[in-house]
Amino acid sequence: MADLERVRVWAQALIQLHLDPAQWSFAFDHARTRAGLCDFTNRRISVSRHLAAKYDDDEIHQVLLHEVAHALAGSRAGHGPVWKRIALEIGYDGKRTHDGSAAHELAPWVGTCPGGHEHFRFRRPNRELSCGVCGRGFSKANLISWQKREVL
Repeated sequence: MADLERVRVWAQALIQLHLDPAQWSFAFDHARTRAGLCDFTNRRISVSRHLAAKYDDDEIHQVLLHEVAHALAGSRAGHGPVWKRIALEIGYDGKRTHDGSAAHELAPWVGTCPGGHEHFRFRRPNRELSCGVCGRGFSKANLISWQKREVL
């Protein structure tokens, strides 16, 4: 579990090393389904405070390197060859650190379909939903039943 103040220090050090700290900043955000973000409009690297608290130090350092590589490569680079080259040059190992499963642990609404597939939502569903795994399109036979759970 990464210490958030230590994450802030690392982020500021990476910005100092690779970017212009007069133009780029760091912040924590409240995202629950992505680990990091490179915001080109506001020139800000951000990391999810929820997911950072779940990651170990090496994993969160990789998230920071990933986002700094986006800033260096530019907004049009995506995850293409220019971004990949820059990311590897600054020490990113190229592995995906977040697959969404940690976000499922934080979702307060859990749904189950008749086939047993689980579905997760951060807001209470306001209409009937059916399982897309069980069948394409809406089907009453595949309705998801929702339960609210306590999330730490």
